Amino acid sequence: MIELGVNIDHVATLRQARRTWEPDPVWAAVEAHLGGADGITIHLREDRRHIGDEDVRRLAELTQVKLNLEMAATDEMVAIACRTKPQMAMLVPEGRHEITTEGGLDVLSQEARLKDVIARLADAGIVTSVFIDAEPAQIEAAARIGARVCEIHTGPYAHAFHAAGRDAEAPAVLGELEKIRTAGELVRRLGMRFNAGHALNYYNVEPIARLHGIRELHIGHSIVSRAVFVGLRAAVAEMKRLMREAAQQA
Repeated sequence: MIELGVNIDHVATLRQARRTWEPDPVWAAVEAHLGGADGITIHLREDRRHIGDEDVRRLAELTQVKLNLEMAATDEMVAIACRTKPQMAMLVPEGRHEITTEGGLDVLSQEARLKDVIARLADAGIVTSVFIDAEPAQIEAAARIGARVCEIHTGPYAHAFHAAGRDAEAPAVLGELEKIRTAGELVRRLGMRFNAGHALNYYNVEPIARLHGIRELHIGHSIVSRAVFVGLRAAVAEMKRLMREAAQQA
């Protein structure tokens, strides 16, 4: 059964707008769980622009569903992950200039270093994941470094979907969807778990959720945006329903 990991970074973004103590990401994790989330995702960035170290500590201690920590492959972040022990750590590219993560991690160009990072995380009992583009060479490199999970970057698909006026049958959309499907087949053939995420929303999620063998989607901004109007619990439940209904049609 397909699972939903809810990224709550932008709950912390709202808190940081006033440099105050609310809304509390821990309470957001509770509401997401009650709405049906199978996991919680957070990204601890080098500049601490939203999620902070104390958030990671409290969420690791208090969250009742699996916690996925997105992180750069730096010594600082590896040390934090090994200390707090989230259930999963996902290596992502990171730049101070970017608004959100743009593009997948280039595993191919830094295999030796990333293999060491993956080993250190695995030794701490953490499931290791990489966020990569739907490129066979990157997927094969992910397998070589020992990653257990590949999260395929769905940003190009989501951008094509929006540019096509939400036409799921547009050639550009179908082309990007096929890249993800093919990538997922290779991920599974190499013995890794096939996850996906980035820029997914209530309009474009269903074709992704219908892909054969996909295990989990990580979605944040669109759910938090919907939550402003309907509440986080209801927003999560709506997304989970769309995903499950689509997956049953696969």
